[in-house]
Amino acid sequence: MKQQKQQSITEKQDKEIKGSAFYGGMHRLLARFFLWLFRVRVHYVDREPEGENYLLCSNHLSAFDPILLAAALHKQQPHFMAKKELFKIPLLSSIIRAFGAYPVDRAGDVGAIKTSISLLESGKCVGMFPQGTRCRGRAPRETMETVKNGAGLLIDKTHVTVLPVCMKTKKNKLSLFCGVDIIFGEPISYETIAPAAPLTEATHHVRQAEYSRMSHEVFEHICTLYEENLSDET
Repeated sequence: MKQQKQQSITEKQDKEIKGSAFYGGMHRLLARFFLWLFRVRVHYVDREPEGENYLLCSNHLSAFDPILLAAALHKQQPHFMAKKELFKIPLLSSIIRAFGAYPVDRAGDVGAIKTSISLLESGKCVGMFPQGTRCRGRAPRETMETVKNGAGLLIDKTHVTVLPVCMKTKKNKLSLFCGVDIIFGEPISYETIAPAAPLTEATHHVRQAEYSRMSHEVFEHICTLYEENLSDET
C-alpha cells in the first residue's frame, strides 16, 4: 500500500462515542479486540464526520464487515440493516437490536427504508453496502453491476453527507488475522451529488435513474479509494 496517513485509534476509543449507553460500553470493551483479531489498520479516521447525521457506504466482503466498521468508528454509533431471519432468534434478536441493527427483507422492504430515513433524520449514522450483497474475492470495480439504488434513495430523501469507506484485504477475502485496511474517504456533501432538479415531481423512471446515478457515484469513490491504495500484497 502506498505510504499514507495511518492513525492509531486507541486514544480515540477512550472518548465517549455518540450512541446508546450499552453500545458505548460494548464498543470500549470489544472494539480493540476485533481490530486485533483481524489485524485491522484504520486510515484517515479523522474524516469521520462529527456532530451530524451521515450515511456510511462501504464495499462488502463478509458478514463481519459491520462489526469491523463499527470498531473503526469512534465518534458515533452506526446502524446497519440485518436480514430479518436473525430477528426471529429470541436472544440474538435482543443483542443485535441493542447494537443498533434493524431488520430488512432482502426481497424488498419499504419498512427498512423508512427506518433508515427516520434514523438519519433523527441525527443518527446509518451504514449500508451499496452492492447489496457480499462480494468475496472481487475488487470493488468488478462488482459495479451489483450496485443497487438504495444509497441514492436515502441521499435524496434525507440530504445527508455520505462517508465512503473502502475495506481492503489480500485477495479481497476476510479471515481471522488476515490483515484489513479500512480506508475512510473524504465526506461527500449532498450538494455535490444532488440531482439537478428536485425529484418530487419526477416520473418513476427519472427518480430511479437518479437514485442509480447517485449510488454509482458514491461507489465510484469507494473504487477509487481501493485503487489509489493498491500494493503488491493485493
